[in-house]
Amino acid sequence: MSLAKPLVENSGTSFEGTKKYGDFDISGELARSWLLQPNPHGRPNSEVVKPWRNGQGLAKRPTDTWIIDFGSEASEFEAVLFEAPFTHLQRVVKPERMKANLTEKWWLHERPRGAMRIAMLPLSRYVATVRVSKHRYFCFLDSTILPDTRLNVFARLDDGSFGILSSRIHEVWSLAQASMHGVGNDPTYNAKSCFETFPFPAGLTPADTAHQKTEAIEGGALIPADISAPKKALTQKARAQAAIKSIAIREHAMHIARAAKRLNDLRENWLNPPEWTQRLPEVIPLGMDASPYPDRIVPRNGHEKELAERTLTKLYNQRPAWLDAAHQALDDAVAAAYGWLDYRADLPDEEILKRLLALNLQRAKVQGATK
Repeated sequence: MSLAKPLVENSGTSFEGTKKYGDFDISGELARSWLLQPNPHGRPNSEVVKPWRNGQGLAKRPTDTWIIDFGSEASEFEAVLFEAPFTHLQRVVKPERMKANLTEKWWLHERPRGAMRIAMLPLSRYVATVRVSKHRYFCFLDSTILPDTRLNVFARLDDGSFGILSSRIHEVWSLAQASMHGVGNDPTYNAKSCFETFPFPAGLTPADTAHQKTEAIEGGALIPADISAPKKALTQKARAQAAIKSIAIREHAMHIARAAKRLNDLRENWLNPPEWTQRLPEVIPLGMDASPYPDRIVPRNGHEKELAERTLTKLYNQRPAWLDAAHQALDDAVAAAYGWLDYRADLPDEEILKRLLALNLQRAKVQGATK
């Protein structure tokens, strides 16, 4: 698949999470105590103390791990005013950074991913996948959670984008574009090779959804807003054709979003059965009226061992019939958006790759002609 070209329409959407280089992570217990403490400048520690997720936390059960995060640009003068978090970094991180000759901005993550932060600012949630993984699955994470470098994230909150990424069509492409890594020689998802080359269905590309506006459809799934708005055209006939095409794209977006939401809901119910779990409201930081963080999911008494076995890795190793059926419904919806009326579950991967590569090269050609 070395012939595939990067597509401008996909740029500025997928990112690797932050690389710390230092013990910036802390326990949930310590984080919650800090969230209730005042600072000399009157700003809350919730600005720099956040829930954290790495690859293990996505593939297995999430751990109650938080992280100190001063963003990508805070000066030492600004950081020091967050008293408890800064003091902790002085004691734990600074000596480690000094030994490694990483003296500049030692209070910041080594790679804080400023572009990722800007892209995710308007979002209430985002999509994430484990970079190195035997199985290629995607999940939603709350926007308050800071992603680690072991995650690849996507600045989209709509179910349609999540569904396209979660489809077999994208999985086949990403596996063909992936490098191999680790003891198990597992495929590595890379934004440049796996995502930026992937040709999304027409009208549903990252460029088409870059406005980040969404609308809820019946059932609660989110699709990109304004899909049905006709594009400008010179003639009445062309405008009518554009309107018909836009309506068709919206219909495809709705089918994908519904199938994607069902897949996500079923997985979440399997991972956290209400009979085995309870949701605890997260701490309300000092100066706030409500908690900005998602509820904590903890096991009910007597279900600790059972719940520990409910992980995405084990789910996709087993791939029960209900999961397979939900994925097939999603695959059918995504294939229809490409106009593949002959798609079926046994369509060879080679045929999928052939069609996607042709679409990639066609768009790259148009992209080059418009430069």
